[in-house]
Amino acid sequence: MDLSYPPEAEEFRGEIRQWLLDNLPADWFDEGFSMTPAERRDFNEAWVEKLYGGGWICASWPKEYGGKGLSLLQQVVLNEEFANAGAPLRADFFGDTLVGPTILQWGTEEQKHQFIPGILKGEISWCQGFSEPNAGSDLASLATKAELDGDEWVINGQKVWTTQAQYADYVFLLARTDPDAPQHSGISYLLVPMKQAGIEVRPIQQLDGTAEFNEVFFENVRCPKANVVGGVNNGWKVAMTTLGFERGSSATTGFRRFLKEWERIVDIARSNGKGSHAVVRQDLVRSWQDIKIMQINGYRSLTDSLNGTHHTAKLSACNKMFWSESHKRTMNLAIDILGLEGQVLKGGEEAEARPPEHRRGRDDYPISDIQASFFFSRSETIWGGAAEIQRNIISERALGLPKEPKVTKA
Repeated sequence: MDLSYPPEAEEFRGEIRQWLLDNLPADWFDEGFSMTPAERRDFNEAWVEKLYGGGWICASWPKEYGGKGLSLLQQVVLNEEFANAGAPLRADFFGDTLVGPTILQWGTEEQKHQFIPGILKGEISWCQGFSEPNAGSDLASLATKAELDGDEWVINGQKVWTTQAQYADYVFLLARTDPDAPQHSGISYLLVPMKQAGIEVRPIQQLDGTAEFNEVFFENVRCPKANVVGGVNNGWKVAMTTLGFERGSSATTGFRRFLKEWERIVDIARSNGKGSHAVVRQDLVRSWQDIKIMQINGYRSLTDSLNGTHHTAKLSACNKMFWSESHKRTMNLAIDILGLEGQVLKGGEEAEARPPEHRRGRDDYPISDIQASFFFSRSETIWGGAAEIQRNIISERALGLPKEPKVTKA
């Protein structure tokens, strides 16, 4: 593991820092800086335009498609400096991070010219249509089907846990296009317009009163024949690349959200006297150790990617399970430290400071950031691969243990 950056990377770091100084509000870095909800909305709208003008949205993409063609190390430095400044770096997560890179790798030139500019400008919002009621970790058992009717696909089925479905313009969706093919075959990756008849979005209300996730029902929904990415019946391979994007460039910044949250929990423990308890202090240290492990593993993974050695392949297989379970433990600790206060959803200054559309909980019963993170941490051990399934993958593919016996029908 080499933590030193070459001179050209540090020179690029200086360029990014200067751009941030020139484009962020003048008092952005002052202690105690804050914005009203109205100021935050205005900032968010203007910031996407500034990011696009600077070429920082999806800057690793090829220049011919609107990116800067950054190397992996340059992208890492870019992420680090934006994280240090606390400045947003993307227009639409699903577009920038998942479907955009997938279209660049697998899409036709027509698809690239149709969708990439809108992703870069933040003009198209996306959602992901993979999981189904009976196809979560076992994604290949999906039942949503698409049948060709002239120049259009006709889609029928259901997706679940679909984030941002109520706002999205398009869904990148997996559907079975050959029912007679083997389970992992006969699946296609479709780009489906969301604003049309036959699509019903039903929010799933969570414990905190929010509804980030949705059920989405498709009844004779239409999609252009040309909107298949990577070829008909090749969707499984395309989807696997979608799930693997953007892991390298965020290797040195992924731990930071956990560290910032941990510092907030320590402040709470100090303010309510729990920080003097030996067991609490021990648990806080354990959480800090986990975060440092995430940081070190990030640098190890980055060094491995830069050197092309792939020595940490087994470690990478464990990372998702490690951070999700560690975060869950930390948030359990946070609620313990809050005590009875943590059982009341009374919001707080941070809840009131958010724009209404980003506020957690009901308007009349807001939820604090710590409580929101506690609830969300429960889902982190499920989405992206349930912890139980991750253990099977790690044991079989990383450790080389015998595969779990398949259940055979009598």
